[in-house]
Amino acid sequence: MLLYGRNPVLEALRDGRVRDLLVARGVEQSFVRDLERFDVRLKFAPRIELDQLVGTTQHQGVVAEVEDLDWSNVDDILDRAEAKGEDLLVILLDGITDPRNFGAIIRSAEVLGAHGVVVEERRSPPLSAVVAKTAAGATSFLPVARVKNLPRFIDQLKEDGVWVYGAAGESAKDLRKLDFKRKLALVIGAEGEGLRRLVRDKCDELASIPMKGEVQSLNASVAASILIYHAVTSRD
Repeated sequence: MLLYGRNPVLEALRDGRVRDLLVARGVEQSFVRDLERFDVRLKFAPRIELDQLVGTTQHQGVVAEVEDLDWSNVDDILDRAEAKGEDLLVILLDGITDPRNFGAIIRSAEVLGAHGVVVEERRSPPLSAVVAKTAAGATSFLPVARVKNLPRFIDQLKEDGVWVYGAAGESAKDLRKLDFKRKLALVIGAEGEGLRRLVRDKCDELASIPMKGEVQSLNASVAASILIYHAVTSRD
């Protein structure tokens, strides 16, 4: 897999997953020195060669050939919460198919303190270079798992005492009125479509984000960030 962008490439280098490294001529020497700290041979090429290789100019002057990203196991997420001595906070994605939204949610989940992200196999993008670039290296630290059937997985979580809150619209309860001091799964649906009926019906509560502007909707990754931040800070 080709990975591009400075943060994702540096994290892959730290993980030892980089096979070859292509660097644009003319990048600042301080960045080159950062790359030279790792035991990987650097090949320099014109920037246009990198543009053509990855089909974008947003590579920040570095492209790496890396081992494919691996999906985690759901147990990795549960173990992460237990190891930290914290109540579980897992993010479930229902139909988030845009890789940039997916990557942005992974990044927010890792930065804000969630224990992992879970998607359904048929309704999610692969762990691609675009996802890794948007996640800015967070895929190296946060478990991201797939399940065959999200509604059935929700049932399993509830059997283990996990409460499930789904992000929904105006008819849902203001998120500030919900109890976040418990084991939780937050479910984020696709933009426009929202949560599927079966997933929605399995939620213990439906949470809405209070809005005061004229535009009554948020990007899925922004909504996820707000919910995760509120959940984490409500536990302090």
